Amino acid sequence: MENNRRKFMKLTSIGAVGLMGGSILAREANLTFPGSKSSVPGISSFNMSGYSAPKLDEVRIGFIGLGMRGPGAVKRMSLIEGVSIKGLCDLREESVLKSKALLKDTKHNPDLYSGSAYAWKEMVDRDDIDLIYIATPWDWHTPMAVYAMEAGKHVAVEVPASKTIDEAWELVETSERTKKHCMMLENCCYDFFELLTLNMARQNYFGDIIHGEGAYIHNLLDLNFDKEEGYQGMWRLEENATRNGNLYPTHGLGPICQIMNINRGDRMDYLNSLSSADFDMQKRAKQRANTDPFFSDYANKNFRGNMNTTLIKTKMGRSIMVQHDVSSPRPYSRIHMVSGTKAFAQKWPTPGKVAVNDIWLTEKEMAGIEEKYTPELVKKVGNLAKKIGGHGGMDFIMDWRLIDCLRNGLPLDQDVYDAALWSSVGTLSEQSVANRSNSVDVPDFTRGNWKSNKPVDIGLQGAGNTSVNFK
Repeated sequence: MENNRRKFMKLTSIGAVGLMGGSILAREANLTFPGSKSSVPGISSFNMSGYSAPKLDEVRIGFIGLGMRGPGAVKRMSLIEGVSIKGLCDLREESVLKSKALLKDTKHNPDLYSGSAYAWKEMVDRDDIDLIYIATPWDWHTPMAVYAMEAGKHVAVEVPASKTIDEAWELVETSERTKKHCMMLENCCYDFFELLTLNMARQNYFGDIIHGEGAYIHNLLDLNFDKEEGYQGMWRLEENATRNGNLYPTHGLGPICQIMNINRGDRMDYLNSLSSADFDMQKRAKQRANTDPFFSDYANKNFRGNMNTTLIKTKMGRSIMVQHDVSSPRPYSRIHMVSGTKAFAQKWPTPGKVAVNDIWLTEKEMAGIEEKYTPELVKKVGNLAKKIGGHGGMDFIMDWRLIDCLRNGLPLDQDVYDAALWSSVGTLSEQSVANRSNSVDVPDFTRGNWKSNKPVDIGLQGAGNTSVNFK
């Protein structure tokens, strides 16, 4: 497995100078701190914010990665008008066959790719695919996304889109040069309370936004150590054993960034990050090593701290707190808190609530808020999404919105700058943790365009016309 991964990484670089036009090498002398490039490496070759790609009457999709997230996406996409599923790819043949079975009695008859670490490239190189949907382990996200854009495909990639600052810049530069969308599949931006509060913020219900909080607090301790039902090849356990920071920032961060118009009128300036000690994971590794030699190496590794807290300051003076804890026995929470000069909202503990003048609204008043501020997107497909499912429906809303934008030539709700920025908080938090929580500058992936970029609609005021084949 490790040899295959190394071969894969070597292959997908394909001579970085040729692919990147020398841009990475041109930045080598401009390091701002170890392991990252300059925060302003040059002039944007093309601004992808607000970019409308040519309309696609039919969106032809190839899927890479059919483990935990991929099969659900295959099923959801098969229900959407104007979608043609052309290819399914996974290293394991059985995973491909299981996903193919989900398409029984549908119009979709995709070609199947498996058995090799390079099988996905054969699918991506086809000229009858418009969109590559990537749901693989994190190490593969950027190389696959870059290769797909170079091959003339739009990309939808699972979170995080990149693991390093260099990878984040590579996504940005490739998207700008190829004029292909690179959307990170941050489904939490499409959850119902998040969309409600986004619409409220756009209509100035909160007044000036002062502070926001998000999190990924989800007890995955058992799943990380599960060799049968857990992550293929134990890749997520390896992430937790070799990195210390906020490894998964985007679920809590994405919705807050959209509310604050980050990259579109404001941007992140710097962050500070602190991790607790590890009180659970190494202990579990030692316990498992007593009966399974596979875990012996992990018993001696310094796992990341249980709780990471990262604080971010924006150029316009706002503050953001984002937390990460996947090993403590805490109830699930993404917090989603919005604090403004006129009102306040917080989702967890559920149900979400709103307060005005530090007094919580009544149940009747909340019903009025929902009636007035529920976005057109939710009115269009919200009830259908709840029936189809995918994290309560937000997965379907995300997939439907992506296809509707591509079919109508609309800008995507999340562009490559969002993918790069939100993902980069993981790497930057590691750097801060390793340096006694000292501040770390956040790169401006828009290269100054944040000052003039306009917020995207996200279906708040007008929903699309794509139908769904679901009864």
